[in-house]
Amino acid sequence: MFFGKTDRISPSQIIILGYLGLILCGTGLLMLPWTTRDGLGAGFGDALFTATSAITVTGLVVHDTVQYWTLFGQAIILLLIQVGGLGVMTMALAVAVLTGQKIGFRFRWVMQESISAPQLAGIVRTTGFICKIVLCVELAGACLLALRFCPEMGFAQGLWMALFHAVSAFCNAGFDLMGKEQAYSSLTAYTGDPLVCLVIAGLIITGGIGFLTLDDMRSKGLKFGSYHLQTRLVLLTTFLLIAGGFLFFYCLEFSTDRWALSAPDTVLASFFHAVSPRTAGFNSVDLTNLSPLSQLVTILLMLVGAAPGSTGGGFKVTTLAVLFMGLVAIFLHRRDVRGFNRRVSEMTLRRAAGIFMFFVLLYLTGGILLCCLDDLPLMAAFFEAASAIATVGLTLGVTPELSDASRAVLILLMYFGRVGSLTVVFAVSSSLRQDSFRYPAEEVAVG
Repeated sequence: MFFGKTDRISPSQIIILGYLGLILCGTGLLMLPWTTRDGLGAGFGDALFTATSAITVTGLVVHDTVQYWTLFGQAIILLLIQVGGLGVMTMALAVAVLTGQKIGFRFRWVMQESISAPQLAGIVRTTGFICKIVLCVELAGACLLALRFCPEMGFAQGLWMALFHAVSAFCNAGFDLMGKEQAYSSLTAYTGDPLVCLVIAGLIITGGIGFLTLDDMRSKGLKFGSYHLQTRLVLLTTFLLIAGGFLFFYCLEFSTDRWALSAPDTVLASFFHAVSPRTAGFNSVDLTNLSPLSQLVTILLMLVGAAPGSTGGGFKVTTLAVLFMGLVAIFLHRRDVRGFNRRVSEMTLRRAAGIFMFFVLLYLTGGILLCCLDDLPLMAAFFEAASAIATVGLTLGVTPELSDASRAVLILLMYFGRVGSLTVVFAVSSSLRQDSFRYPAEEVAVG
């Protein structure tokens, strides 16, 4: 029923068009006069940028969210974040199930592509689990955050703040409402608050490891050895990135005299900043005070991002894991790329290499364009480009000052970063006919 007139459109093209349609709808809503505090509504450029950032769960903003948008505007942004975090097809399937519509084969096929599911079987059940886990985790996070915000801000405002930040954190969006006293302050007022920082970090990690990982863990409990290879790679790589980031920021950044943090605050800031760049966009310290080396490490963490089928972006932790296993196979002269007593197919390795190259090319192109268009410093330009294409939302404070041309570059980076480089490639190449022949092989010296 949903795709009766779109039989010639590939799943990748449907996903791309779905996100584009939602961005345009969100842009129109944010242009309404009730969305901004001046009663005029946002201009097209500001509305388009904000809607794209919300749908792609990025968090880059051209206006401070609480100072510029009314409660109605904030509610629209939150709705866009929730839809973008769940994914276009997940929301469509949930609506179809609730309204009693028949779920055909083509819809299931598109849904499989949308959440990066390994197989078509059980896709509707998986979607039901996704909706349940999102509801439960976000409500739990909101309840915990309310313990801090309600006493500080009053019950109604504290509850809204708790709900907004719980959804934003789980969806890895990075939008915040903390700028009432100081614009764009994010969570810098809670640097040493373990309740806020740990709850937000926990929501980021839960949303970032992916729905398929959570489903596998739910069905098999805490038996790591029984998990699918993808689940084990996601959990191990995520742990190593967080642990490595924590040790770096603890030893080489926040323990230095420049920050003058207490011992508990140093541990908390190091842990939070190891988690947030993948790919949430909250910051509990002023990022402009980070050393150039720490800013570079933050860029690397942003580019890697989260897991497939998650609310986060980046070129994904599984891509990094597969490429690393391929590197190990070369060093050890193995015939196959393998890990955890499982062999990774050649097609998976090729896809990982293709995703990585396409992602890096887009990132470098975006960073160079930002440098050329607005004459930004090299670090600021590439930090901004990494934040956009990895759908993170962290910034060194240059986003509101960018020209319309640079904002357009960021919009494209956020869009491509959310739909996925592989989805873009498949959407463009889906109509191309596969060759029915193979050319003779010839070796080429590399390296």
